[in-house]
Amino acid sequence: QVQLVESGGGLVQAGGFLRLSCAASGSIFSINVMGWFRQAPGKQRELVATINSGGSTNYADSVKGRFSISRITDKNTVTVDLQMNSLKPEDTAVYYCKGNIKPTAYVRSSDYWGQGTQVTVSS
Repeated sequence: QVQLVESGGGLVQAGGFLRLSCAASGSIFSINVMGWFRQAPGKQRELVATINSGGSTNYADSVKGRFSISRITDKNTVTVDLQMNSLKPEDTAVYYCKGNIKPTAYVRSSDYWGQGTQVTVSS
């Protein structure tokens, strides 16, 4: 079983910062891309940032220069952090971690999602 567990959401004032963390654990053979997505009320889920196994990153235009994604591999756990600086009220959303993970050498990779963590930025 693959698990993605997120932490670090909360309430912050505009201009403040938060750090989200996502730990992937369980039956994992390899992990390709991991990333963060968000969904605001009444809106579709959108990409925030991704990082692949080689460390290459990709950001939504709306967060470039403010957010930074990083990835740490330690034995059986991969952690992906999202450092969010200069937060704006429009960053308010539920943030989800997603990983494209290959559980064993014998099955293809699939997308796995975390449960989501709320980020609220007050003006």
